[in-house]
Amino acid sequence: MNEVLLIVLAYLIGSIPTSVWVSRGFFGIDIREYGSGNAGATNTFRVLGSRWGTFVMVVDVMKGVLATSLYVLLPFYAEPGLHRTNFMLGLGLASVVGHVFPVWADFKGGKGVATLFGMALAMQPVVAACCVGVFLLALYLTRFVSLSSMLAGISFMVFILFIFNEHETYYRIFAVIVALMIVLTHQKNITRILKGTESKVPILKYRDRRRQRRQDS
Repeated sequence: MNEVLLIVLAYLIGSIPTSVWVSRGFFGIDIREYGSGNAGATNTFRVLGSRWGTFVMVVDVMKGVLATSLYVLLPFYAEPGLHRTNFMLGLGLASVVGHVFPVWADFKGGKGVATLFGMALAMQPVVAACCVGVFLLALYLTRFVSLSSMLAGISFMVFILFIFNEHETYYRIFAVIVALMIVLTHQKNITRILKGTESKVPILKYRDRRRQRRQDS
């Protein structure tokens, strides 16, 4: 019973619609009615700018961290092992479901990438740090948050399966599901990238201006 209550709590934490509350509270709009119509960090970057996009991303990551760490409230899971890993997976996935289908925002949320990362950060901080490196490098080179998220998700699977060679079966399956889910939920972004219509986030714009001036000169 205690596990069920914590999983419900994890879902409610994941349901906190950060971008919706920010857009309504500070700008008087619903972020889901602008840009891609998605209530996630990527669309917040696109519509509200890098400052609020970063804020939303950090909070959404922390939702995953907090929800996945709820296991500490039960003494049974104090020791590392299979039971704790499986329970953390359940808590983390509940928070991701909450982010995608938030009870506080008419069940219309984001794609869950940032919350998934928070979940990974709580479970495998070293792997998560490596994925951050992949994300930041891709973002620096392309300024596409969507593409950077997909590459980070795929790298998460690669790190778990091959580089760190995680032996826990459920965790390996989870890594594959994460990669597939992130790619599948970004089909529209992939189409826009191929067509050249995907929006770039407003960061590193001064670097791009300098590059353009060099090309023009």
